[in-house]
Amino acid sequence: MGRTLAEKIIARAAGRDFVQPGQIVTCRVDLAMVHDSSGPRRHKAMLEQLGAKPWDVSRIVVVTDHYVPAFDAESAAILDLTRRWVRDEGVANFYDMEGICHVILPERGHLRPGMFAVGGDSHSPTAGAWGCFMFGIGATEMCGVLVTGEIWLKVPPTHLVRWNGRLGEGVAAKDIMLALCRDVGLGTVKYGVVEYTGSAVAASSMAERMVLTNMSAELGAQTGIIAPDRVTVEALAAAGVSVPEAASWQGDADAIYAKVWEFDASALVPQVAAPHSPANAAPVGDHRGVKIDQCYIGACTGAKLDDLRMAASILRGRKVARGTRLLVAPASQRITAAAAADGTLAALAEAGAILMPSGCGACAGYGAGVLAEREVCLSSTARNFKGRMGHSDSLVYLGSAYTVAASAVTGRITDPRPMLAEKVAA
Repeated sequence: MGRTLAEKIIARAAGRDFVQPGQIVTCRVDLAMVHDSSGPRRHKAMLEQLGAKPWDVSRIVVVTDHYVPAFDAESAAILDLTRRWVRDEGVANFYDMEGICHVILPERGHLRPGMFAVGGDSHSPTAGAWGCFMFGIGATEMCGVLVTGEIWLKVPPTHLVRWNGRLGEGVAAKDIMLALCRDVGLGTVKYGVVEYTGSAVAASSMAERMVLTNMSAELGAQTGIIAPDRVTVEALAAAGVSVPEAASWQGDADAIYAKVWEFDASALVPQVAAPHSPANAAPVGDHRGVKIDQCYIGACTGAKLDDLRMAASILRGRKVARGTRLLVAPASQRITAAAAADGTLAALAEAGAILMPSGCGACAGYGAGVLAEREVCLSSTARNFKGRMGHSDSLVYLGSAYTVAASAVTGRITDPRPMLAEKVAA
């Protein structure tokens, strides 16, 4: 019987030749990641009560990204606790105020195809874009991992999502995921794996692939994954990682999938999800004209270099509408530096965008950029649940960086394609 990519990775971690969906196995963890919200503030006391120490600090990555920069005394205390724990335990892989954890991991060369990893965050499936099996766990489970280096797992079934064809101008991976949230449904792939394939996926950048695996969490999946290819290997090399066997991590041709979905990327148009769920997605034209108070380009899903460049391609030569604010929070310091070097940041600033610190920020309702009562926001983030970005009576729509930028120009939800066409015509 053929094996899926996820089953091969789990089998290696479990020390077995073969696993199948439904089996319960114990796996060795290659990497454990926590951030300031999910990390020491939660597991430090548990470890002390157990009289236990981390099993292997070289396999632990700690990132501060939720409470940065500190915005009150409580957040400052959480950051101080995190920094002291990292120092006391000798954790070398510590990234303090350098970016969002899901972007930091690949950016700093911590991910390798075939890796079995866990993260203290629900969007840990992002690492699946790099051919890893990574999923989010809670604080108690993470404490167990930190002590033993192992975790039990019920082998999940794999669902194959194939996108063939070519995405049109102004259409991005975010539009793919919003369409999937609507068509497949939130929670449909409960505790399963979503494997993405097809010519549209193969043609996409690593940053765009990370959107697909990241938002697998919205489908209810335990994780998302993409088999490594030349694009993956080149991106690994750019991060200083050489993995000669990277492309060998592939599912078998006769692997059995729980379900296979087929989609045509060339037929997809920009999508916008209405409050209060990503599943409330529809073509951007269905929401045309909705007045926006704030446009937000941020988070692990929507503020990588590709996203900032998408926004800049719209905003060059244009201005943010009066009465609308555009906030941009790059996903890491390195992304900020790259965007400054290639003129992207200048284009955003000249249009009237407000540059924010790198971090989770308003996406998770922390610090600057949160919404007031009845304010309307169009965001490039992954989630728009009620009250997530501020007041419970605020309204958050979701779209790609293209759509967010175009809407910032008009002050209303706007299809980005005409603006891009104007640039071509000019």
